Amino acid sequence: MTDRKYAEMLTPDNAVLAMIDHQTGLMVGLGDEHPTVLKNNILGLINTAKAVDLPSVITASMPQGPNGPVMPEIPEILGSEVVEREGEINAWDSIAFKNAIEATGRKKIIMAGIVTDVCLLFPALSAVAEGYDVYAVIDASGTWNKTVQEVTMHRLTQAGVKVTTWASVLAELMNDWRHPHGDALGRVLAEHTTKYGYVMNSHFAK
Repeated sequence: MTDRKYAEMLTPDNAVLAMIDHQTGLMVGLGDEHPTVLKNNILGLINTAKAVDLPSVITASMPQGPNGPVMPEIPEILGSEVVEREGEINAWDSIAFKNAIEATGRKKIIMAGIVTDVCLLFPALSAVAEGYDVYAVIDASGTWNKTVQEVTMHRLTQAGVKVTTWASVLAELMNDWRHPHGDALGRVLAEHTTKYGYVMNSHFAK
């Protein structure tokens, strides 16, 4: 029988967003997505969370070092403080980060991280091992090249992590255009998607 926790859909009331190590020093070396596209995807994801008042946890690995600070738009939009890790590579090993997730009381974690094969992969595996239902948002994460991305997605799915995209997360959270957050989420789509954004902009122009 399928575990009902894993079959249950995302809602604004059962999930938490974790943004892991979207740091300027890491982002300059990414090669699996165009930088402009990746930034747009990240903004789409965090604005989705903001539109539905989703709790969020932001973390950074030694931001005073070569990894640099977190992309400034992330804490500005989410309104959350950055959990600065002292040296743990796996964010799940940080007591402060893990406590912040646990404090929400939610078992579904929408996760994005840079780089995908370390900063996203390791905490996703650790959280799943402790019974969390993890959604790895691949297009709001980034790594060195497509090969590394593809290998990482295989390992994530083998462990039971749900590999997804930010627009899919938005649609799952909305569930119905008549949802109280439907209009706000539609505007996120209009601003941060390309072809469907034209559809939404046309609709809002009526």
